[in-house]
Amino acid sequence: MRRGARHLLTISLGAAMGLLLLAPAWTLGADAEPREVGKKDKCPVCGMFVYKYPDWVGQIVFQDGTADFFDGAKDLFKYTFDLERYRPGASADDIAAIYVTEYYNMDLIPAKEALFVVGSDVYGPMGHELIPFNNREDAEVFKKDHMGRRILTFDEVTPEVVEKLD
Repeated sequence: MRRGARHLLTISLGAAMGLLLLAPAWTLGADAEPREVGKKDKCPVCGMFVYKYPDWVGQIVFQDGTADFFDGAKDLFKYTFDLERYRPGASADDIAAIYVTEYYNMDLIPAKEALFVVGSDVYGPMGHELIPFNNREDAEVFKKDHMGRRILTFDEVTPEVVEKLD
């Protein structure tokens, strides 16, 4: 092999290895940070414009970088429970991250780390709502102050729990 060809092969292999190292970032949703809600973003479950309800926003970021926005955790859960209906062809594997707005500090937090108070006297844009918290102490205080019934983890929220909120 000629010297120039060997150098070109070395560069090509190095570039290919670099692309292989970067590829997982593209395919595994490395940029799964929360997205900014735009004025035209609508909840795919109820059709409401989400930007009007910043205190309640939830969002799902997909592996391909797209995101869907919700006017509350209740509609976000409805969406995840019937993903094929709302995003045909998508599966749970396509989801890179799920965020909800924490009730007290109004920051977007990972939904899978949140605690949700059910059955309180606080209503969201769509009525009865799952109220998200980032720690048990705040959830307990809220539950007591607002006559909540239960505190649930992300995995404890079921279609039956959500159905009873409607």
